[in-house]
Amino acid sequence: MSTTHTPVRRAARTRRVMGGVVSGALAGALAGCGIAPTDVIDAGEPASGVKSPGQPAADVQLFFYGPSGLRSATRPAKAPVDPEQAIQLLMDGPNHAERMRGLSSVLPKFPGRLTAATGAGTVVITLPVNAKLLDSASLNQLVCTAANARVPGDKPPGQVVVTLVGDRVRVGPLVCGGNNVFPVVQPTPTFPQPSSTGTGSVGGVG
Repeated sequence: MSTTHTPVRRAARTRRVMGGVVSGALAGALAGCGIAPTDVIDAGEPASGVKSPGQPAADVQLFFYGPSGLRSATRPAKAPVDPEQAIQLLMDGPNHAERMRGLSSVLPKFPGRLTAATGAGTVVITLPVNAKLLDSASLNQLVCTAANARVPGDKPPGQVVVTLVGDRVRVGPLVCGGNNVFPVVQPTPTFPQPSSTGTGSVGGVG
């Protein structure tokens, strides 16, 4: 019995030794490349804010102020974020990483919630205060954040028209032009000019 199984035991022992040699050589190669070998880690639940595999990238652009003016901060999202959701994130202020970049918010503390309604290429932000009380810096943050969110119509952010209303006062329409907000220039209506060629004076024939 023992003689019959000796070659099998030797083969198993050889495989264990060779496996240890290969594992040691692989670990040495990884260490030489500056990579520390680790055990297999159970992935568990997907990380919050990271898109699922196979889904398109969905980033939200929030606008804060830095030492050189208005700057955007990109955050990953699980799905596209609409203007109202983006504004709520904006109202929470910059996160730790953004503060480390020197970013801050100039938005005031509002006495209520801001809401946003969207149309094809348009956003209407409703404020719980008189809309004209906002300074230009606050307008820049709100308008650019709303315009860079998911707005129906598939227009680029620079063509999304944003209007702010509050206390029966309307500000806008406005567009985000990079680092500043600009009023939408309405085209001047044109009227047909009277013809310079007439049919002659009306009168009797002499």
